[in-house]
Amino acid sequence: MRDYYEILGVSRKASPEEIKKAYRQLALKYHPDRNPGDKEAEARFREAAEAYEALSNPDKRSIYDQFGHEGLRRSGYQGFTRPEDIFRAFGGIFDEFLNFSFGRRGQPEEEAGEDLVASVTITLEEAAHGKEVGLELPRTKICPNCKGSGAKPGTGWITCPVCHGSGTLSHGGHLFRFSVTCPECKGQGQRLESPCGSCHGSGKIQAPTTISLKIPPGVRSGSQLFLAGAGQPGRRGGPAGNLYVKVAVEGHPLFERDGDDLLCQLPIRMTQAALGAKISVPTLWGDINLTIPPGTQYGDIFKIPGKGMPILQSAGRGDLIVRIRVIIPRKLTLFQKRLLRQFDRISGHGKNPSPGFFQKLYGRFRICRIFDP
Repeated sequence: MRDYYEILGVSRKASPEEIKKAYRQLALKYHPDRNPGDKEAEARFREAAEAYEALSNPDKRSIYDQFGHEGLRRSGYQGFTRPEDIFRAFGGIFDEFLNFSFGRRGQPEEEAGEDLVASVTITLEEAAHGKEVGLELPRTKICPNCKGSGAKPGTGWITCPVCHGSGTLSHGGHLFRFSVTCPECKGQGQRLESPCGSCHGSGKIQAPTTISLKIPPGVRSGSQLFLAGAGQPGRRGGPAGNLYVKVAVEGHPLFERDGDDLLCQLPIRMTQAALGAKISVPTLWGDINLTIPPGTQYGDIFKIPGKGMPILQSAGRGDLIVRIRVIIPRKLTLFQKRLLRQFDRISGHGKNPSPGFFQKLYGRFRICRIFDP
């Protein structure tokens, strides 16, 4: 399957305007009305529409940039199978740029609902254990008065009296003729006989909804969850849109995340570092005892397997990486100072370096000077 950016002939950093302009040019070039019976042109027309549909939607473009065609497929994106699907999705792009259209005529067709985008913020603990949250969405629902048709009960759709059902109006002479979208029916070929009083012909009414969203263990900040069919409802029997939920994970006072691992700083006393100790270490899964061996140095690292973050879509977990910080007291009593000086004398650390030490140092210095260019 060809790269969407390659199909449209734009760079991966192209702006929405550049993407729209590139699609407009390809759509007009390969439009079925300009290439009747040309199967290759029809395939190019669908290919360009599929690329534009993916790259013109910020959420779908983000998924495609990260995970490619497979990511879009898993998110529920199917592309287009018929030119009619393309006209229904965004055929009005021709009107917007050139004020004329092709092939948009006939009966009012079903319309897919719009996608919704929401965000949710959770703690690191909630990201580790998973969480079910209630998410309030500004959704609409099918108008119960007209059942989504948009027509006042007892009425329906009638043929447009302006374009007589064609959806377009023709202008020009014998040598050059072009069509514009009918302003009365907006290219549908039909219009409501009498709009519904409850929804004013839209077929939908406002109905904010709270849904239950399950956040899987191991989710990362910046992840995007996808719920097919949880967006706005479609019109005239069309499919509902999708819901994209962006997840933000708050920072934590003790732990820093590194992929599936967790990093933390463990402060210990210098006597514990020198003599060794057993220290209680907090984790997201409960406190554990960590054995500090004698002679532990500042910056030493201990790895605790399986105490990090859950690995998404797996039964495993990352590790907890503990870095030791040896705390040096800033203030000492006279008795403490006396004890430390006594320890320093006993260990021999308080003596001045012997003469042999300086002789060895001088000898190494002379060797370096001999080979010094």
